[in-house]
Amino acid sequence: MTTIVTLAGEGEYESDVTMRPVAETIARELGATLDYRTPSIIEDTPDFPESSFGGLDVLADADLLLLYTRFRVLPDDEVAALAAYLERGGAVVALRTSNHAFHPVAASPWEDWTAGFADRYLGSAWSTHHGHSSRTRVEVVAPDDPITEGLPPVFEVDSWLYVNEPPAAARVLLAGDPIDPEIPPQPSPVAWSWDDDGRRVFYTSLGSQSDLERSEVVRLLTQAVRWAIGEDR
Repeated sequence: MTTIVTLAGEGEYESDVTMRPVAETIARELGATLDYRTPSIIEDTPDFPESSFGGLDVLADADLLLLYTRFRVLPDDEVAALAAYLERGGAVVALRTSNHAFHPVAASPWEDWTAGFADRYLGSAWSTHHGHSSRTRVEVVAPDDPITEGLPPVFEVDSWLYVNEPPAAARVLLAGDPIDPEIPPQPSPVAWSWDDDGRRVFYTSLGSQSDLERSEVVRLLTQAVRWAIGEDR
C-alpha cells in the first residue's frame, strides 16, 4: 500500500490544521496510508526555535512526502532522514511556504543543505510576493495534463501571488496574475511539475487557509499526488 508522509506546520497559515483534512482526503481517494506529522513547536519567527516531527525514520519506506512547512529548524537526524529520502528519488508534493521550508543554522553540518533545499529539490526558492492585501487570478496553462484535469480554466484565490522561476525542465501548469498588487505586478507560475532525473516533484504557491477549502485546489493536490507516485504510468 502507498504510504504518504505529511509534514505540516508553520507560523503563518496554520498548515498543521488546514492540511489535515486535505491529506486525509488524498489518502482516502488513493487508498493510501497516511502518516501525518506536525512540529513540536509551530512558531517560526523571529527566533527560529528548533522543533521536531518526532523522528522521521518513517521516510525510509515512504512513497510520497507531502510538505507544507516554513522556517523549520530540525534535529540533525531528521534533516538526514529527509536528505536520504530525497536522494533516493522520493517523490515530493510541496505547498506555498515550502519554498522556504527550513531555516539554515550557521555552523550546522546541514547549513548548506537547508539553505539550498528549495532550489535543489523544488526548483525555485522564495523571493518576494505581491503583498498581503492582494489576491490572485489563476489560469490553467496546461489543460491537457493529468494534474490539471477537471479544473476550471480560470479561478481566483485569496492568497497573494509569489514570484517564482521554476527550472527550464519543469512544466508550468498554473499561471497567476496579481489582483490589487502592492508592488509592480509580476505574473508568475503558480504550480509546476518536474521530473528531476526520475524524482517526481510538484510545487504550488497556493495554500492559504481559504485556498485549501476550495474543491479545485484539493482536486489539484490529489491529482498531483497521483502523478507524483506514478499512478499515471
